[in-house]
Amino acid sequence: MVTRLAMAFGAVFVLVGVLGMVTAGGMGMSAEPPAAMLLGLFPVNLLHNLVHIAVGVWGILSAKSFELSKLFCAVSGAVYVLLACLGLINASTFGLIPIGGYDVWLHAGLGLVLLGVGVTAKPPAAVTA
Repeated sequence: MVTRLAMAFGAVFVLVGVLGMVTAGGMGMSAEPPAAMLLGLFPVNLLHNLVHIAVGVWGILSAKSFELSKLFCAVSGAVYVLLACLGLINASTFGLIPIGGYDVWLHAGLGLVLLGVGVTAKPPAAVTA
């Protein structure tokens, strides 16, 4: 299950990063005010989109093994929970990446799911012939 989740989240992160790039203004570097709004809700800029693509590629590549997938879920989940907290304190990540508004709640939800799966994942049962 954890490998499928890493693959699914990875693919979605890559898709979100690409969608952010093709969104009007999504290639801009402004964090405050944000360069663009993905789906009219989530602030994005070029750096934000590149981070989504990088995390997505990491998720896809980690789906090769249980251990890598578990690590991806645990680490990225913890980072996204921290980003949600940071978004409440500094919505522009010190002028680099817009992470305020609805991003706070999206990051919190993603982070809790990924962290929960990453921490609780059990290795698949060995198949005996």
